[in-house]
Amino acid sequence: MIPVASTPLQQAQETRWQALWRQAVRDPRELLALLGLETQAQRISEAAARQFPLRVPRGFIARMRHGDPEDPLLRQVLPVLDEERVVAGFELDAVGDGAARRGGGVIHKYAGRALLIATGSCAINCRYCFRRHYPYAQDTAAAAGWREAVARLREDASIHEVILSGGDPLSLADHKLAELTDALRAVPHIRRLRIHSRLPIVLPERVDAGLLDWLRGLPWPATLVVHANHSNEFDASVDAAMAKLRSIGITLLNQAVLLRGVNDSVAALATLCERGFEAGVLPYYLHQLDRVVGTAHFEVSDARALELHAGLSATLPGYLVPRLVREIAGQPGKTPLAQAASGTAAAV
Repeated sequence: MIPVASTPLQQAQETRWQALWRQAVRDPRELLALLGLETQAQRISEAAARQFPLRVPRGFIARMRHGDPEDPLLRQVLPVLDEERVVAGFELDAVGDGAARRGGGVIHKYAGRALLIATGSCAINCRYCFRRHYPYAQDTAAAAGWREAVARLREDASIHEVILSGGDPLSLADHKLAELTDALRAVPHIRRLRIHSRLPIVLPERVDAGLLDWLRGLPWPATLVVHANHSNEFDASVDAAMAKLRSIGITLLNQAVLLRGVNDSVAALATLCERGFEAGVLPYYLHQLDRVVGTAHFEVSDARALELHAGLSATLPGYLVPRLVREIAGQPGKTPLAQAASGTAAAV
């Protein structure tokens, strides 16, 4: 991810969420010390931390279990030696983003919708990130005041939905988001806006009056897809953020990634779906891991994933069961894992 620096003047003008973001922990040893896990320092990969630096907000750290080296939230963010393993089949671009780049931060894979790499910045660097090797410095929509990105969207009248992604689009200041959506208003064929963001989960203070004002003023129906992988990621502060978003009519969905050692049990997945629903968030996707270099230690086999999903379907009502999918480069949508495993593509 692109690192974020700020000047003293900017720091004086920053909002509370920006100040908390700037205070995020970036040293793996500091993270372990905060959790009473100094003896686990031998697990840290210095090479992985250089290639993809640690970044985790202190509020998210507060949800981790003190003294537990296997805490499911810690596992998602700590750079470990397993990331250095070279594993066949794991690539730099596992989902075909490169082939779908259209310039100006626009990625166009699926009919009717296009994705904007709004920024390369995130509030948290998740070790399983499928864009951990993405060339953000060369291709973000915020560059040049969004002009190239908006021009690309205007050229293709088949695009009815714009998806803001990154990085994390909500890491942008409210005025930058407003610049983009003000420009998009002039594109008549856009009907819907979707935002994919982890910030309301890892830094719920981002859902403040300024963000709500921006969302409230949008001319299109808006859906916010948040990203939580474990029920412990929800707490009272996240619940409050979700309530604010629901109060202005935002549709809230959750996407999760199936991760070994994090949520690879029926009990963990069921609790995640139920806890999210308590916060007003409906399960959307459960992604099979994208096979990106450095992430093999998170992989759950397809057979086990299907078994877990069947167990989840037998445990929860249908509306609380996310779709189990894999992204296959070149396919026109996410592919249900059952079809992917059998070799038949039925995109959703």
